[in-house]
Amino acid sequence: MQKLAQGDEAAVRVLYERFGTLVFRNACQVLGNVAEAEDATQEVFVRVWRTAERFDPSRAKLVTWVLLLSRRMLIDRLRRRQVRPAGVALDETVHDIGVTPKQDSEVREGSAAVRRRMAELPELQRDVIERVYLQGFTLREVAEQRQMPVGTVKSALSRGLARLREKFGNEQTG
Repeated sequence: MQKLAQGDEAAVRVLYERFGTLVFRNACQVLGNVAEAEDATQEVFVRVWRTAERFDPSRAKLVTWVLLLSRRMLIDRLRRRQVRPAGVALDETVHDIGVTPKQDSEVREGSAAVRRRMAELPELQRDVIERVYLQGFTLREVAEQRQMPVGTVKSALSRGLARLREKFGNEQTG
């Protein structure tokens, strides 16, 4: 991150190689559109480049910081989308943008795997993750909607994400 903050372009490539797939999958899941997910992924790494000096390793791991930036940008995109009506259906978009069948299949497989793992979570954790990551609500908004303390919502989100990471980690190593 120090090299990135100093303007080292090679550092951006290294960071993208490390986290690009993770950010892209997250964007595909949230946005449901490969082209928009690609744009969002690019925006995330441009933002990482521009704000690299703000990264503080004593406050968060690098992956957490990158995903937090990604989450904020995806929420902004979802909110902008609510203001503007959608013009094209997802199926039309995926096929019209020149996505290879393999890319389309990978995105669909990843989405299906996330949905299966989400279904295994307790209701509160699943609901909080869906509202925060898929619907774009803030933790405070979810707390108001569910009429519970923000700390409870934050804990449910944290536990749910930890379970998902654990399940995907076990799937890859098992």
